[in-house]
Amino acid sequence: MQITQCLWFDTDMDAALRLYVSLIPGSSLDWESTLAADSPAGPAGGVKIAGFTLGDQRYMAFECGRPEAFNHSISITVECETQAEIDRLWAALGEGGQIEQCGWLRDRWGLAWQITPKRLGELTRGPDRARAKRVAAAMLQMVKIDIAALEAAAKG
Repeated sequence: MQITQCLWFDTDMDAALRLYVSLIPGSSLDWESTLAADSPAGPAGGVKIAGFTLGDQRYMAFECGRPEAFNHSISITVECETQAEIDRLWAALGEGGQIEQCGWLRDRWGLAWQITPKRLGELTRGPDRARAKRVAAAMLQMVKIDIAALEAAAKG
């Protein structure tokens, strides 16, 4: 059994996919196609489909107009090792998009992303619940996540 997430774009799917695969190591645009026959989603030649991989996750994308905008019901979380990775992804994905709270942003196509450090999970799991609470409280005050500030909160 194979599981693949699907993203439905109104327009500009090619630019979105090129950006996404350029930002995430181990990513690729695997295939592209245009429907030759009319479909319920659009006229012949007007519906683009692509398969791509982001890191270790497979995706499919359509471009044919969409009935609803993206919302937070579907989002992509990228767990980063370093602040430099967070900063790089934040700048690229946030350009032309909308910056949100707690490491969330929407890219210029409206897709929601959470750019988060691996360290956040390490600091909020485990037996020290007071430390976890301090780290979570600090994270809730942030826009872009700052690993050094999380570490400082963990120390109290």
